[in-house]
Amino acid sequence: MSPVTRLLRRGIGLPAPRVPRVRVARDVAVPMPDGTVLRHDHHRPAGVTRGPVVLVRSPYGRAGWVGQVFGRVVAERGYHVVVQSVRGTAGSEGELSPFDEADDGVATVRWLVAQPFCDGRIATLGPSYLGITQWALAPEAGDALAAMGTLVTASQFRDQTYPGGAFSLDNALSWAAMMTHPSLRGRLVEAVRHRVQAGFGTIPLAQADLVAAGVPIDFFQDWLREDDPDSAYWAKRSYAGGVREVGRRGVAISMTGGWQDIFLPWQLADHAALRAAGARPLLRIGPWVHTTPAGMAAGIRDALRTFDETFGHAVPDDGPRVHLELSGGGGERRLEDWPPDHTREQAFYLRTDHGLGTEPPTFPTRDDAYWAGTRITYDPNDPTPAVGGPILSGASGPRDQTELEARDDVVVFTGPVLDADLVALGPARATVHVRAEVEHLDVFVRVCDVDPSGRSVNVTDGIRRLRPGSPAPSDDGTVAVEVELWPVGHRFAAGHRLRVQVSGGAHPRFARHPGTGASLGDGRVLVPREREVLHDAAHPSHVVLAVE
Repeated sequence: MSPVTRLLRRGIGLPAPRVPRVRVARDVAVPMPDGTVLRHDHHRPAGVTRGPVVLVRSPYGRAGWVGQVFGRVVAERGYHVVVQSVRGTAGSEGELSPFDEADDGVATVRWLVAQPFCDGRIATLGPSYLGITQWALAPEAGDALAAMGTLVTASQFRDQTYPGGAFSLDNALSWAAMMTHPSLRGRLVEAVRHRVQAGFGTIPLAQADLVAAGVPIDFFQDWLREDDPDSAYWAKRSYAGGVREVGRRGVAISMTGGWQDIFLPWQLADHAALRAAGARPLLRIGPWVHTTPAGMAAGIRDALRTFDETFGHAVPDDGPRVHLELSGGGGERRLEDWPPDHTREQAFYLRTDHGLGTEPPTFPTRDDAYWAGTRITYDPNDPTPAVGGPILSGASGPRDQTELEARDDVVVFTGPVLDADLVALGPARATVHVRAEVEHLDVFVRVCDVDPSGRSVNVTDGIRRLRPGSPAPSDDGTVAVEVELWPVGHRFAAGHRLRVQVSGGAHPRFARHPGTGASLGDGRVLVPREREVLHDAAHPSHVVLAVE
């Protein structure tokens, strides 16, 4: 056992290794059906000549944290581990085509089960992109696939790329720049963040990759063009349709997510599909962002527990299969399923005095000749900034909203001081009634927790990009905008207040709306646009939380 893995094992919270010595065969070549050669490192636990194999498919290389955490540490549990570089990365031939991982993954599984060290059983493991490589091979892996350890990931990445129809600019451009310069991986913030920041502000957006990375990036250009969720491009890279089949086959699965992780809504959609198929995945969600070390450690522990249960190691019964740790000091919940069945929906209505109420507004009445609303102007030349939330960068998660809420392009509605704790646990959504002269605009909604000092911190949010006719206007010309918010697990403590923000965007987390109907990558003209957020009896804008 190396000193590095000893520290990692302690940091993750694993018991002593079952096999202290691990040998590594590096750069093992595996030909794909089209002749392309992919390479992997094989971590062999000493004395284990044959057994289950844990497959890790990564675009981030096989050394460093990938090799140590998902290779050697896992091999010390007694499993053969194969850490493979996906096509076009770290020694593997071909060209990286992000998310298009099914054929290579299935071919690798077939190669593995034919090897003398494999007893015919395969498990897969990894977070984020290493997770979508698991879902990519899972439907066609057949009976060989016995278990999956999935962390902060989903079976399709399209909806994370275009949540609510808006483009995830920060995530997309940051990741594309990092993958174009792999030598800078892990040092993006320090080394090239200033170039990426310049890319965020580039007009037209189709030139942002050139600014951020110094070269055009084909797959970034693909993402700008492919905004249709039903396009052939995304259909080839979505594995959501196979999730139920994986569940029906009885594959053991662990799923780890964070309340402010970029993939949480779609990870929970995968969980729902598995449950509908009769599977009982182990689900854990905590107060984490995409790369929180505590979340990664919990996910690895859950994955190894799942592997041990599957491959015959004695594991004590850990009770219910849904483990939740709430933000806001809300403690833990162990439930039989998600979403919780003990919660009720509570609506919080935007009021004309910029408060929040639990009863629908009654004034002005539906028969009055005027409406109650708040006008704001979104100026794409000075776009409303993103402050925290589910993003890849280091500025993610809960953040102080004071400066943001002082802007005149953000309207806030604040509830009364809570006389008792209010725990929100479950799905969340908003309906915002809007009147505008144009049909092209974004609506961004955020729920915050305001402490007794007045400090406001984001809890959940979501965005919706409007296009002509979608959503359809009401008879009076207004539009009821439905916004799906991130699922919530949070305690609003007694003495705190709820706050709702409404604005026209959150840049650069989401690409700014130019105020025109120009295509995402080609728009060169930025036009400020006014809109009115309505909050009267005829237009009861509100947020709905599931509360205990």
